[in-house]
Amino acid sequence: MSNKTNRRNFLKSSSLLGAGMLLPNANTQAGPNIRKGPLLDKVRVGFIGVGMRGRGHVDLTMRRADCEVVAICDIDPKALAATQNMLSKAGKKAAAAYGEKGERDYKRMLDKEKLDAVIIATPWEWHSEQAIACMKQGIYVGSEVCGGFSLDECWELVNAHEETGTHCFFLENVCYRRDVLAVLNMVKQNQFGELLHLEGGYQHDLREVKFNDGVNPYGGGVEFGDKGFSEAKWRTQHSLHRNGDLYPTHGIGPIAMMANINRGNRFTYLTSTASKPRSLNEFIVKHPKGGPNHPNANLPWKLGDIVTSVIKCNNGETMILSHDTNAPRPYSLGFRVQGTKGIWMDVNKSLYIEGSSPKAHAWENADAALKKYEHPLWAKYANDAEGAGHGGMDWFVLNSFFNNVKANAEAEIDVYDAATWLAITPLSEASIATGSTPQAFPDFTRGRWMKKKNTFGSM
Repeated sequence: MSNKTNRRNFLKSSSLLGAGMLLPNANTQAGPNIRKGPLLDKVRVGFIGVGMRGRGHVDLTMRRADCEVVAICDIDPKALAATQNMLSKAGKKAAAAYGEKGERDYKRMLDKEKLDAVIIATPWEWHSEQAIACMKQGIYVGSEVCGGFSLDECWELVNAHEETGTHCFFLENVCYRRDVLAVLNMVKQNQFGELLHLEGGYQHDLREVKFNDGVNPYGGGVEFGDKGFSEAKWRTQHSLHRNGDLYPTHGIGPIAMMANINRGNRFTYLTSTASKPRSLNEFIVKHPKGGPNHPNANLPWKLGDIVTSVIKCNNGETMILSHDTNAPRPYSLGFRVQGTKGIWMDVNKSLYIEGSSPKAHAWENADAALKKYEHPLWAKYANDAEGAGHGGMDWFVLNSFFNNVKANAEAEIDVYDAATWLAITPLSEASIATGSTPQAFPDFTRGRWMKKKNTFGSM
């Protein structure tokens, strides 16, 4: 295929994706339970999925005076029992429990319980279906993060919000990380000048998470699926069957906010490339519970060990997004923010601001600058977030969520952000499958990005 043909097909797909969904559904109708009126004093919260991540959210929620854990749903009776035990130990009344009637018993919870908000922490393939069901019931929903499965799925989320008027908050906690918010503050104060290039990713060795023996779940193993425990029951299957950036939002969320994506700027297209898949096979072969003759030793893993995506933005910035979860490495989200005046990188807490750093062309440690530009949210609420998960940022994302719920206000990380970030996964899969060809981003905002202001992180 010629370069001319490639470009013609790309431009054609850009036009179709950008214009094919231009008009919102005219039959807009609020959900049956949508709330109108004054600020809520107490939020009645339901949870779909109370595994390890879901119980973390339950724990933070039940500690809040402005929230009540009303209902929980999970198909695993052990997860339900563990959650009820948490509530009991905290002196809280038991929550109404659902899940014994199967995978869609959550719908019975939505129908039966009077809920102001629902938090979703289920396996990835359920998030959108459950979020849409909540919006159709007029229930403010907070969805845990993942990668999408199709562009249609992303549009369905957007359409559900626009048709019902119900809000969906995408619970990307890394947007509230302390250093990330400090750098966002620096960006807003023009410390880096005009932004040129940004990087982020999910670079986290998850082999011990993706495999275990189901008996000693925290001791590792080589089993997954039906023989696995917790995330190993479902997460590992994606590495076996898919090849793309499967978990983009921890890396893209923070830099998208810095670059005003959907707020005066937008993604236009991406290209993705995957390395060969080798590390999971080697892990199984060398593991004491595995070996070359283990049934999992010769599985045809599809996910490249390193997936690299390059994103072009409407305002000219470039971004690099990395997905690296199957090979041995220290944890790092690999952030880099570079502008006409300087650069910050999180791996070594590195900073250089031309004319301001102590030495020309030499890195300085970023700690002093991050402290100087401490974001007002952390300056005000650091003590409240102390001890919360992921260095406190879990507290911040839920605090923002519940503040939005109480006011029935537009989500700080909204359904358009969710759709845009989720779309990275199917677009990267398509790019890799077609020889790293460019894939155009739909404009999920239907042009609203041109006028919307960036108020993320405002007090």
